[in-house]
This record gives sequence, C-alpha cells and structure tokens, in this order.
Amino acid sequence: MGIIKERMKQDMEIRGLSENTQEAYLNCIKQFVKYFMTSPDQLTLEDIHTYQVFLIRDRKVAGNTFNQHISALKFLYGVTLKQKLNFTLIPFHKRSIKLPVVLSREEVVELYKAVSYLKHKAMILTLYSTGIRVSELLHLKVADIDSKRMQIRIEQGKGRKDRYVRLSEKLLEKLRLYWSSEKRKPKTWLFPGYRDIAPLCSSSVEKMVQKARENACIQKHVTPHTMRHSCATHMLEAGEDLRKIQLMLGHRSLRTTAKYLHVASNYIATTNNTLDTLDLD
Repeated sequence: MGIIKERMKQDMEIRGLSENTQEAYLNCIKQFVKYFMTSPDQLTLEDIHTYQVFLIRDRKVAGNTFNQHISALKFLYGVTLKQKLNFTLIPFHKRSIKLPVVLSREEVVELYKAVSYLKHKAMILTLYSTGIRVSELLHLKVADIDSKRMQIRIEQGKGRKDRYVRLSEKLLEKLRLYWSSEKRKPKTWLFPGYRDIAPLCSSSVEKMVQKARENACIQKHVTPHTMRHSCATHMLEAGEDLRKIQLMLGHRSLRTTAKYLHVASNYIATTNNTLDTLDLD
C-alpha cells in the first residue's frame, strides 16, 4: 500500500489538489484498505459496492462524507491504478439540502462579548466582517491587511484562488488593538500559533467559538463557519447585491450564494402567507 499511497499523492499534487483534499482522500483510502485488509489493486467493483453499503448501513455516514469516500476511490482506481472500471456503477449519494444556521446581529455581538482575549475577539470579528472560511482566516498574513486601500488579500483560498475582501474601519481598529496588545507582535501570520512559526490550527478556533457560544448562552449550533453564513445573510438583508456577495465569499457559482435567499428574514417576511387571506371570523 505504501507505493500506491505515494503514487496517489504524486498524482494529486500534479493535478493541483489542495492539501486538505489530498489529506481527506488519503484518509478515505486508508479506511477502505483497513476494512478489507487487502491491497486496493486486488479489490473489485463488487468490493467497492460492499464498502458503499457498509458506509451507509453500518457507519451511517452523512451524504457529503459518503461522496468524499467515493471521489477518493474514483481517483485511486481511475487515475492512480488506471483501472477501467464502470464508474457509473459507483454512484454518489444524493445530497440533502440543508439551510445554514444564521446568528442574529444581536447574537453576533453576544458571541463577541463572550470572549475576553483580544486575539479571539479579533478572530470572531474577522470571520464575521469578511465572511472568509476558517482555513482562510488561519492563513492570513500581516502583510495581507492593506489599510491604505482598505482591503484584505485572501491568498489561495478554496479552489486555489486569490481574492480581495473589504476591510471595514471597525475591523481595522480592532485588529490594531489586538496587535498592539500582544507582547510578541505577529510578524508573519496575523493569528500565529506557537512562536509565529505556523498559524493556529482550526481545532483551536473551533474550541474558542464553542466556548464563546456557551458563555453567551446561545442555543444554536455555532461553528466558525456560522460567522460566514451570518455575514452573507446579513448583507443580503441589508440590500447588498447577490453578485457582490458571491465575489466576496469566493463562490464559483451564484447558485451557491443564492441559498441565503432562503434564510434572509426580509425575503421570508415579504412572502405572502395564504392563511392571512382567509376570513376566519
């Protein structure tokens, strides 16, 4: 398996797959091999079908997780092992449509006030103000903050694409306050981990947000990504153009951004309710 793993990693690097995708695919294949305890080049299409059933019935994985496993298997057999399998017999799971959890503006303030460390406050505000992903937040560099043009450079975000987002006056003020409060000034990474050698890990941000949610007594399921959803929804409710929101979030398709129409309160409130047209008296 070691040779196959290395070749698959090389194939993914050649095709420019992100580090996160590479890690996820390799982890999926590791689980696949562990299930059969056999080298994947010795397994058949029927074995893959058996594994699909196992994922659904026994592990009860979510649709997105299931599809990630299938994408990894198709890459392994189609690209690395160059096996001419009938991939139509290795179907993806139908994706369920789930609307994002969105905080109210008041809840965003409560979450912000629930943390005391200025670094954590700055991180929450950056996530909410810019709508960036947590991976993009962690890879922000001090040099990415352009206070003259009032922009933040997002370098090699999802899909390996660069983009710029607006830097608000309030966020700039809070970032400067955070920076000046640090004994060890951030030099490379805006939110560094240990000794500025590397950025913080995503699990640290997850734990910080969960702690803030608990302290703020917010009942909703809140993650760092919730700030992205809340940012986009609040912009839409404020009358911002959907296309501008798409560019800011870095969505490839406008259809992805359009999901916020389903949770924006102003769009829901202006929808006529048929019950209100009935004379019940």
